[in-house]
Amino acid sequence: MAKLKVYIKNNQNEVKVPVGLRLLIRRCCQAVLTTEKFDKDAEVSVSFVSNAEIKNLNKIYREKDSVTDVLSFPLTSQDGSVEINQDTGAVLLGDVVISLETAVKQAASYGHSLEREVGFLTVHSMLHLLGYDHETSMLDQRIMREKEESVLEKLGISRDATFVNNGEDNN
Repeated sequence: MAKLKVYIKNNQNEVKVPVGLRLLIRRCCQAVLTTEKFDKDAEVSVSFVSNAEIKNLNKIYREKDSVTDVLSFPLTSQDGSVEINQDTGAVLLGDVVISLETAVKQAASYGHSLEREVGFLTVHSMLHLLGYDHETSMLDQRIMREKEESVLEKLGISRDATFVNNGEDNN
């Protein structure tokens, strides 16, 4: 089985990183690679940033002057060539940048746990690092969404399993 090294850095002070979130991110990254049958040793970097920082990155790299939840920076080139860590021989997949502030707000808005939200954002970004792009067509969007839900379901954090009922009874 191929090895995966996930480097996780907390570069923000707005949200306390919950216990277990780093392990969840590692599990999500591994699940995507397993599902996609990626059989090489790999490395990925995941950073937590503030809304201000992700807005700045979004403006610089996507020319969108707005806060977003996650950004992906794949290291695979257009021709499919990959960068290799010369010390380990692992494929350098790229960088994932997550705004924990936005993840907390979205989790509340969607009615699910922060773990589900961060899991989704991680899986979404890993698929981007592997070359998937939901912005190219409706078909690509659907393919990517189905892959996301399939991976999350395998991890036990599907949409249905993580819905948060805030004590409201709909009867």
